[in-house]
Amino acid sequence: MNPILQQDLNEVKNILEKVKQQGIDFLNSIDTVPTSNKNKITTDRNLNDVGLGSLSTLEEFNERLAPLMVSQTGPRYWGFVTGGATPASIVGDWLATIYDQNTQATNAQGGVSALIEIETINLLLQLLDLPKNYLGGFVTGATMSNFTCLAVARQWIGSQLGKDFAKNGISEPIHVLSATPHSSSVKCLAMLGMGSQNFTKIKTSEGNREAIDIADLEKNIESLNGKSFILISSAGTVNTADFDDFNAITKLKSKYNFWWHIDAAFGGFAACSPRYSHLVSGWENADSITVDCHKWLNVPYESAFYLVKEKHKNLQIESFQNSNAPYLGNPLDNFSYLNFLPENSRRLKALPVWFSLLAYGKQGYQDIIENSVAMALRFDAFISENENFELLAPTRLNNVCFTLAGDHNQEKVNQFLTHLNEKGKVFMTPTVYQNRKGLRASFVNWRTNENDIQIVMNEMKESLLSI
Repeated sequence: MNPILQQDLNEVKNILEKVKQQGIDFLNSIDTVPTSNKNKITTDRNLNDVGLGSLSTLEEFNERLAPLMVSQTGPRYWGFVTGGATPASIVGDWLATIYDQNTQATNAQGGVSALIEIETINLLLQLLDLPKNYLGGFVTGATMSNFTCLAVARQWIGSQLGKDFAKNGISEPIHVLSATPHSSSVKCLAMLGMGSQNFTKIKTSEGNREAIDIADLEKNIESLNGKSFILISSAGTVNTADFDDFNAITKLKSKYNFWWHIDAAFGGFAACSPRYSHLVSGWENADSITVDCHKWLNVPYESAFYLVKEKHKNLQIESFQNSNAPYLGNPLDNFSYLNFLPENSRRLKALPVWFSLLAYGKQGYQDIIENSVAMALRFDAFISENENFELLAPTRLNNVCFTLAGDHNQEKVNQFLTHLNEKGKVFMTPTVYQNRKGLRASFVNWRTNENDIQIVMNEMKESLLSI
């Protein structure tokens, strides 16, 4: 064995103890870790011939790279709809690394770790009050979840035409309808060969909404003259957390032939709360659903799952099967995630979710969702009551979309946000809503409390003085 590797093996307990303590120190101080910084490194470091070993490498990390880290999982990081890892999810994530399982097959060829994934999907269906007629699996994020679902939708369109798009390529234009698709869905249309600009944009409902105008949707459906199409709808738009009317779409689905996909990356978790579950009423009738775990479920990054109705199982296999690998067995006889999603190699992504679900249960996630919305409404009240700011849209759930008051201040919005973020106490993202520059604060972190809202309000008042 290489002597440095042997040394690390002999010292593994000490190595992990040091990392554990460093992790504890970071988590205990996350309230005071800046949300942004200007630290830089040179990126032209030479690779040494003889390795440093883990402890010396940790020392260099702490000297050079640790200063780059910010509290993206802290209580005042309100950008990019970023959650924060719960203690239980950290346990699951560490164990996923230690056991280092390749989660694919449920038979002797690939181990049984996929059983954990199947059980975790079952637990998520219970959490979200969805029927068991969905098949699901874990991917890296909402982009890959949307990709998985829309790939099966593409295959479904082909099947309506008597063609196999997965095998032979797309030979017909695919009609896609959507009102406010997330950028990741549009990116997926490009990756799947359907065209990022090749979708029909449906009008949004009146009343400062981002939701689909159902009448305009049906008008566009009728103009297709019976052709099959894909509908991409939203459970929580990124600017205003708006929801499409899933009950109305369900009625359209009984009249017309289309694949219905819901991007519920964060908004799907409204189902956890009796107060907000009405927002997803009817979503159980969709053909496919995207949900992100590293957002409102608050587990470490690179965790999302897709749901596709089990009746489309064969289409899913046609889209993703490893058909030229006989050693993997018949995909219809031996269930393997190799044949149901894009990645062949995956770590045990389900384990952090499994730990969190069992540790906190339905009540725990109801509390997280309702606290996040309460904090959003508290911040909304500050924006509404302060003459220097104005809401760009009503706060419907956990996203607050606002701007500086008055059109004459539009050119100052980015300056204000830059100054606010650079102070490192809070982080928000810029946006444009109905042709006006704005800011977006997203509340999904399990740690955020009233004190955090007060800190941010004070920081915003001070930042106004700088513009």
